[in-house]
This record gives sequence, C-alpha cells and structure tokens, in this order.
Amino acid sequence: MKKLIIYDLDGTLAESKMAVDAEMASLLCALLEVASISVISGGDWPQFEKQVLAKLSPGANLDRLSILPTCGTKFYQYAKGWKKLYSEDFTSDEKKKIIDSLNKAVDSAGYKVEKTWGDAIEDRGSQITYSALGQQAPIEDKKTWDPDFSKRKKIKGVLDKLIPEFDVHLGGATSVDVTKPGIDKAYGIRKLRDVLQIELDDMMFLGDAIFPGGNDYPALQAGVDCIRVRDPEETKRVTESIIACLKPPHTASI
Repeated sequence: MKKLIIYDLDGTLAESKMAVDAEMASLLCALLEVASISVISGGDWPQFEKQVLAKLSPGANLDRLSILPTCGTKFYQYAKGWKKLYSEDFTSDEKKKIIDSLNKAVDSAGYKVEKTWGDAIEDRGSQITYSALGQQAPIEDKKTWDPDFSKRKKIKGVLDKLIPEFDVHLGGATSVDVTKPGIDKAYGIRKLRDVLQIELDDMMFLGDAIFPGGNDYPALQAGVDCIRVRDPEETKRVTESIIACLKPPHTASI
C-alpha cells in the first residue's frame, strides 16, 4: 500500500499552464484523506498556486500536500501557511551562460519561431526554462508544435554539448528545462523521502514524460514505482483506482 502519491503537473494533472478542473480537484482532495500527495513540476511556485492550490476545497488536508516547483529544485510544505524549505538557485553568471546557450541551441536546431506569446525563456531562479512558443501560448498551438518531442530532443542534443555541466530535461508541451547537475525529480523525490520519512517503496509517481530525456524520467531512475499517463483524463481514472485501493475496507465502495 502506497503512502505518498507524486504527480507531475502539466500534461498530467492539467493541460499546460491550465488549472486543474473541478473533477481533478475533487479527486485530489479525496486522495488527501487516505494518502500524502506531492506535485513536482518544471513550473514555478505561482503556477502551483494558480493551477492547483486555488482549486482545492477549503477543507482540503493540506498538511499532507508537498509542492516541489522547478523539477524539485524548490520544496514547499504546509504548516499554518506555505513554507519554502529550500531553493537551489543559479548564480548570475550561470544564468547568463544558460540563456546564451539556449538561444544558440534553438538557432542551431532551426526551430526558432517568429511569433511567441510572452517570453520564450524564463528565469525561475533554480531553473531556466525555454518555452518554444512563449509562456502564454494557446494550448492547441502547444500541442501541435512538438507532440513527439523530436524538436526538443534535437535542441537538447545541442545544449548537452554547450553546457555539459548542467542537466537538460524535456517537459510540458513545448518546454526545455535546465537545472544544476543532479537537481531533478529524482533529487526532489529523495528530498521527499528525507523530509516526510517515507521510503521509496512506499511512493508512486504519475507523469506523462516518463521516457529517456523526459523530465519525469528521473522519478523512474530513482527507483519509485511509476505510471505513465497520456493526459489528465487518464490521470483521473488512475487516481480513482488508487483511492479505491487505499480506502479502509469498511468505507470502500461496493
């Protein structure tokens, strides 16, 4: 029986940059009654507030919820309010090198787009994220730009040579995330183990990018049981099954 259920955000709990819908919010609240939950994503803290926390019911058991933005390089825990436990931030020189390298890699791969919705490169403190169409691009445009990750894999190939001292991951619908070496979702999962005192065998991870190079893949490498989902709708069905399995026998549905 699992004690901690860990979710990716974009593509897993909700569409890219979109809030979880009412059904997903209800399922998360129900799951919090029988297990602890963590959400790990490449997004920064404001996205979690908007996409997840604002949609949970006032009575949600937040003491059982941990939030890890920017692929686990930040950790927030609830204790009469949300508290940040750590943040693995870049230096200004590191940021400049990463941003310059991202621009070079996109140009070299030949995938620079003329029209973007908002900034294409975002400094998230502990992570630099490239979003090919801009941070505020319409979801339908995002879905069609690189559905098989082939464009971003080419960009990653260039980046790996330009900045080998950093880690490069693919996530979301159009994103490339750069973090310090060893700082990824596996790092976040180990932090969850240490802070929550929950063993890896007692965790389960759900994500849509569990493949080599995907930003969910480190969860599998960490040794946690993983379920790869296609989209938020499949996540709902899996979550329903988890809740049914974790409910005490006398409260389980017939």
